[in-house]
Amino acid sequence: MLLHFIFVIKEEELDKRKSEFEYIKKMAQFYKKWINENFGIDYEIQCDELITKPRSILQKLDTHTLVRDHEQRGKDTYHFYLTHFKPLWTDCTCEGYHAENFGMIFWQKPKESPDDLFLAEKNCTTISHEIVHEMLRIKGHKKYIHDVHDVWTKHFFDQLEFQQYGEDFESTEGKPMFLTMDISKFKN
Repeated sequence: MLLHFIFVIKEEELDKRKSEFEYIKKMAQFYKKWINENFGIDYEIQCDELITKPRSILQKLDTHTLVRDHEQRGKDTYHFYLTHFKPLWTDCTCEGYHAENFGMIFWQKPKESPDDLFLAEKNCTTISHEIVHEMLRIKGHKKYIHDVHDVWTKHFFDQLEFQQYGEDFESTEGKPMFLTMDISKFKN
């Protein structure tokens, strides 16, 4: 099984955002380990950039465009898009979208690059939200949407801490490189 992270980036920003793509490649390897340890699923990992050119308002990129890209690339691969735009429609409060073998989030860029803590706080957490939806769906968890949203709300309103991981992909109390949802409520 393949988990393919795709950084959707504007052509004019390509040179300025190389450090973010380097972070994405490390983060993808982190999620390979994290998913295997927490859900028992071993994915091969791939990372690519999808470079976009300016479009007219009538040809604007949106979720449907990425779903079509996902279908053309192969529905059996779990494609995860990190986009420069917010989905027009989502049922998630985190500016992301998920479907079978498909995930996307609005990737927020830091004011100063590199800023790994910003990327962990704003993007890595949101990716974990969408990945947990998909992992619980695969595992047959009946309330995989509601339960994930319940925990997500606790992170923001009940002071539930995000799980912190260092550069070595191990849990840490120090400065984190990666942050994820607390998934202890989903473990049997």
